[in-house]
Amino acid sequence: MAGHSSAVRFPWRHLPRRRWLGGVLAGSAVAALRSAPTAAEETDLLPPLQVAPAGFTAAALPSLLTAAGAPPITDWPAWQAARQRVRDAWLALLGPWSVGRVDDAFTVVRDEHGDGHRRRLISYRTEPDETVEAWLLEPEATPPHPRPGVVVFHPTVAESIDEVAGIGGRPGRATGVDLVRRGFVVVAPRCCLWNTTPEHRLDTAGSVARLATRHPGATGMRKMLHDAVRALDILAAVPGVDRERLGAAGHSLGAKETLYLAAFDERVRGAVFSEGGIGIGFSNWHDPWYLGPQVADPGFGHDHHELLALVAPRAFLLLAGEAGPGAADGDRSWPYLGRALEVARLERPRPQLGLFNHRRGHALPPEALDLTIRWLETFLTAG
Repeated sequence: MAGHSSAVRFPWRHLPRRRWLGGVLAGSAVAALRSAPTAAEETDLLPPLQVAPAGFTAAALPSLLTAAGAPPITDWPAWQAARQRVRDAWLALLGPWSVGRVDDAFTVVRDEHGDGHRRRLISYRTEPDETVEAWLLEPEATPPHPRPGVVVFHPTVAESIDEVAGIGGRPGRATGVDLVRRGFVVVAPRCCLWNTTPEHRLDTAGSVARLATRHPGATGMRKMLHDAVRALDILAAVPGVDRERLGAAGHSLGAKETLYLAAFDERVRGAVFSEGGIGIGFSNWHDPWYLGPQVADPGFGHDHHELLALVAPRAFLLLAGEAGPGAADGDRSWPYLGRALEVARLERPRPQLGLFNHRRGHALPPEALDLTIRWLETFLTAG
């Protein structure tokens, strides 16, 4: 039936939220992390997230495995050559980029402790002459082995990085705090759209003008991708973080940044994209601080199923809200997942790609947040 996936009952959804998400960590942070998931656990997680609605077809988007005048792609090595072409084409669309080398040092602006975790406001360089702030969240307890880390990108809210770090904002949106309570290390960077004024107010016009002066021809998403990579650099450099277990997550604007980081930086082992509008026509991707008016050109010829295919075989979960004010993803997002699954199945029978349609609008309801954490635990703590 239509929307079948939204009716799936995941066992973790019915655990009392306070008990499931933690409270104050006791003893070692290791105790807060699930033991490494077995193959059976991974297999149990994925099937419900790959059940398309009735009548689904991926035909609305071109297959990445066939091209006019070329033989079909039928194995993973052949896709690797095609993948490089897709990646190069997207980097060209994002525009030219040249930035001097910067180190991964950061300055601590504030240092706070409480509720089982440490919260530090840090400042670091994204470009040789540009700095940005982020919250660095860590469990208080020191585990005997490195911990997984996640970059959490904030949505379009006045609080920018504060909301995901548990400072003000809406209830249930402290994603970074929820993850650190499960034993992750989190870096929550401020988006460049909030980085043009001392008060850190949203300033799209100022950000676009600044980009045009500093990096002529580059799109806003090219700048956001660069800054997202720098946030991942900082996370990877934090003592005690396992560089082989890095992830990314974000809602709305933050989902857009997550998609591009996961597609172009293979250090991202698991990602969660919540209501970002996976289709270029689903959201305001045409705005100059994202991809710009080029996407409205009839000859543009690209869409984000290509980026989902670049993520494979790494783990990527799409959270959709279906309807309501601002809802960007839903059953209409399935063709994008379908085309990416075609590619990913060349590498393994059960790819680590999934879609959960909670049908609660442009929101991150408790069941979606719980699944976010379960997804990242499964794919960042295994092995």
